[in-house]
Amino acid sequence: MKRIAIGVAICLILQFGVAAALVGLGRVSPPEALKSVTDPFAKMDLTGLPPVERYKARDGAELSFRTYKAGGNEVAVLIHGSAGSSSDMHLMAKSLADAGVTVFVPDLRGHGANHPHGDVSYTGQLDDDMADFLEMMRPKLPGSRWTLVGFSSGGGFALRIAGSNRAREFDRYILLSPYLRYDAPTARPANAAQNNVWYSVSIKRIVGLSIFNSFGLHGLDGLPVLAFAVPQNIESVTGMYSFRMQKSFAPHSDYNADIRAVPRPMLVFVGGADELFFPEKFGQVFGAARLDIPVTILPGMGHSDMITKPEAISALVKAFPARGDAWREMKNTVTAANAVMVEVRADPSTSAAMTMLPGISW
Repeated sequence: MKRIAIGVAICLILQFGVAAALVGLGRVSPPEALKSVTDPFAKMDLTGLPPVERYKARDGAELSFRTYKAGGNEVAVLIHGSAGSSSDMHLMAKSLADAGVTVFVPDLRGHGANHPHGDVSYTGQLDDDMADFLEMMRPKLPGSRWTLVGFSSGGGFALRIAGSNRAREFDRYILLSPYLRYDAPTARPANAAQNNVWYSVSIKRIVGLSIFNSFGLHGLDGLPVLAFAVPQNIESVTGMYSFRMQKSFAPHSDYNADIRAVPRPMLVFVGGADELFFPEKFGQVFGAARLDIPVTILPGMGHSDMITKPEAISALVKAFPARGDAWREMKNTVTAANAVMVEVRADPSTSAAMTMLPGISW
């Protein structure tokens, strides 16, 4: 018995020693700025950008957001991408407001006007922040229909919410070039020669912290593990993510489970020339898990083009519930089919299959 105890103790000491070494050695440095992703934001016309407002989260933090007021009963919450901020969504938010949609664009905790950058206090805190934001804003707009729109990592975060027990807090979801997971079929391998390296990652530190987490130890989760290919001299840009931030600003680790759990209507859009993702793979991934989430590929659109180019923004506005075309067509087709699979042509080069599954609430 004593030998077993000594053996267990030695194993634990070795595991903690390996974990400590991996965490200590696993430093991360940013790659060179990826201009194909960052330049569209640097060149964006920010005329009419609303001022920053604040709401109080449950921990007392005053978190920032912007409001684009409009009439009608449609409301959208737009979520920026990794390393980004609320100003990145300005052109899309402005277009939606012009179409009669009231738009809120938060800086997620650790981004934009919320300092310090790149960290949260615990995994899942962004989910709680969103719940706190809705608790404050919903009473001000009674009778409205709420749509969560997320771009890139923001799209992954929107999927996270849609696959959680908070999914019904929104009526609709729109994912724009959503990040699913580093090893998802949609993710292009990062290659400097192909100029598509968006971040560098410390695998050693992630492995070490995961070992500590397996023992319930989270004291070092605030250490950086991701560094983004962004300019380092822009105040609103977030250059690094901690271990707990990168776990929070993404779908749950089983993103397919999130897709299967979505109880509300959802649309997915991706650019046909996306530098970071394989556009044709999105239909396969979503179609394998669900048949009622259509994927639309916008020809010629790169990653950042999805929220900066007029053609992409116009496609979203036309699909929005305020205009109703895409949603009504989706609902009517599914209802008429009575759970019989139908083909929905998303683009001349791709198609998605759709059918009504149990649990969808229109």
